[in-house]
Amino acid sequence: MNLHIQSKTFSLTGALKQYVKRKVDSVIQQRADHIQRINVNLSDINGPHGGIDKRCQVHLVIPRMPDIVIQDTQANLYNAIDSAISRAKVALSRKLSRRQVKSRYTRSAGIDQLQLTAS
Repeated sequence: MNLHIQSKTFSLTGALKQYVKRKVDSVIQQRADHIQRINVNLSDINGPHGGIDKRCQVHLVIPRMPDIVIQDTQANLYNAIDSAISRAKVALSRKLSRRQVKSRYTRSAGIDQLQLTAS
């Protein structure tokens, strides 16, 4: 799994990078073998004006599946990171469980069809 962290409107500090890495590792690590790449984009929408404008966008690239893109905007950047990564974990779990159910259904349908043609 490759992790890319970018900041568009402010300089990315080492402490912020480490926080994002720690959060990604603790939340998404259980499913890391399914993820090809994670892009985390951080931005401050209004710049120095303040307000609820700190955005974290998490983009998960999963082989042979549509990408998952989650973004959250909060007054505090750390809260935005926490929320976006947590929501990405839920979306990833949901998508992977759907894929397992779908593959089980496809496999069982194929077996039934095989048995019908053999009779």
